Amino acid sequence: MINRSRNTILLERAGLTFALFVAVFTLIPYYWMLLGAFKTVPELNRIPPTFIVEKPTLNSFYDAKGELPPDHTRGLFQIYPGTKFGFFRYLFNSMFISGSITFASLMIAALAAFVLAKHKFPGRDFFFLMFIASMMIPWQVTIIPNFLNVSDFGWIDSYWALLIPALPKAFALFFLRQYMLSLPDEMLEAGRLDGASEFRIFRSLVLPLVGPALVSMGLFIWLNEWNNLVWPLIVIRSEELRTLPLIMTTMVDPFSGASKQGVAMAAALLTSIPTLILFIAFQKQFIQGIAVTSVKG
Repeated sequence: MINRSRNTILLERAGLTFALFVAVFTLIPYYWMLLGAFKTVPELNRIPPTFIVEKPTLNSFYDAKGELPPDHTRGLFQIYPGTKFGFFRYLFNSMFISGSITFASLMIAALAAFVLAKHKFPGRDFFFLMFIASMMIPWQVTIIPNFLNVSDFGWIDSYWALLIPALPKAFALFFLRQYMLSLPDEMLEAGRLDGASEFRIFRSLVLPLVGPALVSMGLFIWLNEWNNLVWPLIVIRSEELRTLPLIMTTMVDPFSGASKQGVAMAAALLTSIPTLILFIAFQKQFIQGIAVTSVKG
């Protein structure tokens, strides 16, 4: 018994040490990005690089002496003078597109999941299997058909091209259906006996109970759309409609030296903040939704 307890303690310590190592290793890129966003150009040019900020500055965001190289360069809020509101325009585009897709996809998936989980009709299992089967198709296969459809509708270089093709989420439907299967049918029948419509039951009874699952899936969808690069690169032409991933690709210039590295780090820092805030705000619901759904599934 004593040996088993010692082995258990050693195993727990080894697991904790490994988890801490993985956490530190994961945070190193973010720490380096944070340093680069507040370093001066001379510090960024220093070899070997420093792992602290000796003279913190906001020049990577806005530099009043941006036209005086090599120690100064235009900041993040100065490098897009041809676009109204500059960098904030691209930030708005990403937030609007990611937020709209997340909300609409969750509502569509939740409605479909409610029908498939709590209503019996001919072909219900067949339709569900078709949704599951669609998850096995690589997303790369759908690029050309989606592009042709978007082009036929005249949506190229518009918000519609980014929004409409991204709304169907088969995994979100599967995830929410598995959660809804555990909801008691008696509760829904009580709502029907009280004269509530199906939509009223869905809105007032089902949605509040599947809140953690909605938050969990919403964070996954948000992160996927926030980081989406390939599809906007294909359908967006004008600079006004670019998203943050598209703008970040223009900042990677191997010939610019360290003068642009700070600006790229500042952009990466601002790009990571919305997702970080969302996860911190909803981490409890996120973990609960994942844990409960995995058990109920």
